[in-house]
Amino acid sequence: MAIRFNRENKVFILDTKTSSYVMKIYDGGYLLNLYYGRKIEGDNVEDFDIRAKNASFSLAAADVGEGDFAPDSAPIEYGCDGAGDFRVSAIKIRNCNGDSVTDLRYLSHEIIDGKPEIKDMPSTYVNGGEKATTLLINMQDAVTGVQVTLKYTVFENHGVMTKSVSVKNCSKNAVYIERAMSLCNDFPKMDWDMITLYGRHYYERHIERRRLAHGLQGIESNKGISSHCHNPFVALVSPNADEEHGEAYGFNLVYSGNFSVAVECDYNDSARLVMGINPNTFTWKLEANEVFDAPEVVCVYSNEGIGEMSRIFHRFYNNNLINGKYKTEKRPILINSWEATYFDINEEKLLDFARSAKELGVEMLVMDDGWFGGRNDDTTSLGDWVVNKEKFPNGLSPFIEQVHSIGLKFGIWFEPEMISPKSELYKAHPDYCVRAEGREPMLGRNQYVLDVSRKEVRDAVWLQIDEILKNNKIDYVKWDFNRYVTDANSVVLPIDRKKEFAHRFILGTYDLMNRLKTNYPDILLESCSGGGGRFDPAMLYYSPQIWTSDNTDAIGRLSIQFGTSLCYPASCMGAHVSDYPRAYYGTKADVALWGSFGYELDPRKLNEEQRKEFKNQIAEYHKYYNLIHFGDLYRTLSPFEEKYKVAWQIVSQDKKECLLTVVCLQERIPENFIYKFKGLDQNAYYKNEEDGKVYSGDFLASVGLNLSNKINYVYGSRKWYFIKVD
Repeated sequence: MAIRFNRENKVFILDTKTSSYVMKIYDGGYLLNLYYGRKIEGDNVEDFDIRAKNASFSLAAADVGEGDFAPDSAPIEYGCDGAGDFRVSAIKIRNCNGDSVTDLRYLSHEIIDGKPEIKDMPSTYVNGGEKATTLLINMQDAVTGVQVTLKYTVFENHGVMTKSVSVKNCSKNAVYIERAMSLCNDFPKMDWDMITLYGRHYYERHIERRRLAHGLQGIESNKGISSHCHNPFVALVSPNADEEHGEAYGFNLVYSGNFSVAVECDYNDSARLVMGINPNTFTWKLEANEVFDAPEVVCVYSNEGIGEMSRIFHRFYNNNLINGKYKTEKRPILINSWEATYFDINEEKLLDFARSAKELGVEMLVMDDGWFGGRNDDTTSLGDWVVNKEKFPNGLSPFIEQVHSIGLKFGIWFEPEMISPKSELYKAHPDYCVRAEGREPMLGRNQYVLDVSRKEVRDAVWLQIDEILKNNKIDYVKWDFNRYVTDANSVVLPIDRKKEFAHRFILGTYDLMNRLKTNYPDILLESCSGGGGRFDPAMLYYSPQIWTSDNTDAIGRLSIQFGTSLCYPASCMGAHVSDYPRAYYGTKADVALWGSFGYELDPRKLNEEQRKEFKNQIAEYHKYYNLIHFGDLYRTLSPFEEKYKVAWQIVSQDKKECLLTVVCLQERIPENFIYKFKGLDQNAYYKNEEDGKVYSGDFLASVGLNLSNKINYVYGSRKWYFIKVD
């Protein structure tokens, strides 16, 4: 069984196929975390260390006594605020008396088949005939009556466990949740490196690795969205861990709003990791009998290095998070009008654009910004989702029909959560934008943020978008979000609920996306936020692909895509060939193929040689689609570590195919560039499609191939494709 409870020693054992997670109900009802790591066999866990108290000032609750147990040193499964555990807490609830002391003890538990949904929130799911088992542990504060349910789902076919939390107010008076983290994990040592993904616009998700130190360290977003600057992902890895060796724990929060990740290393040289909604911008008033649900965290353990941790995330997200038609159906190659035309679009120009793109083999035209209201620049018309009759005098339907008659699918751009001060919607409803009373809201990119925490605002936006979608044959929607949230406040919330705004705003976004997903299930949705500002697993639940970055420079994209791939699969990384001057079109295509491939340029300006090259790129997209989207990734030469070259391999899960891509960062790759392959079946034979030579998997892994002088120009690239032979 994936989840077992040993009644004699009061121990829970949760097993994935690669890991075990062990908890114990201790004296007084304390729930302790005894172990998380490599899978162990059997139920004999009596010798696990519970970390006895180690300081004279450690305290003990009256119902446990003055023995060796102390809350500030014990591995508390879900750390509480104010009751003797002085480390960063997972939960803090202010009761009707005004204090925030919270002391949760075990009440009951239940083991169920499957995985319950999280109300109004995106989350992972059990796919098809797979097995998953969920443990629900009910904890209670005896004084306030507040109950907290800790939820653990074990996906038996993956090395994955998910955690989430719900809080129920079982008292007669309202309480205020001031902190409700989705994850609390204690580690018996602090000898770990922490890996996070940092960046900015055009420079997202670069890898940062640092040793843990005594005290508090972590990352967070308070920008209203998960942000370009930090991603809701963290890994703790052994100091010697690399792509192939060492332990790696990965944690990814399924949430798109303000988040916090904190790791505290204490006097005991142990570490606690908490992850969830950012408590600095959060309080939630919970009335009697109401329930609050926190987002879930996906937890992955690997003892085969960082690379295997990533591959577990990739397989799991492709199978148990991404959903809908385009989870498995091949996505059309799109060409986006933005970098070619910006706001300067009209019916005639885009039809000419479409004809030229069709000749290359492109399958979908995406009309980006500039089609609505009076939108000729970025100062106007957000919120007015009606067609611009000067640009499309006959409306959208006849134009879209012509695009379809050319043989292309059609996509369109929206920015539903934004409003321009120069717009009809703002003129009618200035109160719809996010603002603090008595203050003029800040402008960002000449726009305000709509208060989508309010149902009437969401309804007004959806009415317009729905009108466009139901009256036109639209195949794709790009959903953008081009500024951070300032003046974070909803004018309709009462004073004691003001700090609910940030979370309510994200729930409003999920509601809008769910309307689109439910009413138009055949539309391919691509999420975007100035590129990668909202690249998180919650967005993947609604949109199977996310625009990875506004940076379309192939060489700059190497670092972005390497970092993103720590936990996100190639299938979701929007990646396009553009006219950015650095690198050759061949290199641009090789980098963009490692993702959801497309174009961001004007096809009418290509010469005959370039058109032939693009047709070959599109043929390669179709040839390698399944391998790239669903294969296993091996990051072999990283742009964060290598001076001369970058390389990655994708190997099909059945190990029948392998695609190696190498990009040269200097004039020439050094003479002694011997490449040893990863992930192949060492007992099989593989043919190099380029020259027809056949090698054993063992030879390719142990001896390797001499690729010296195969690429001898800066920013050049090459691919090698191997296929298994009988």
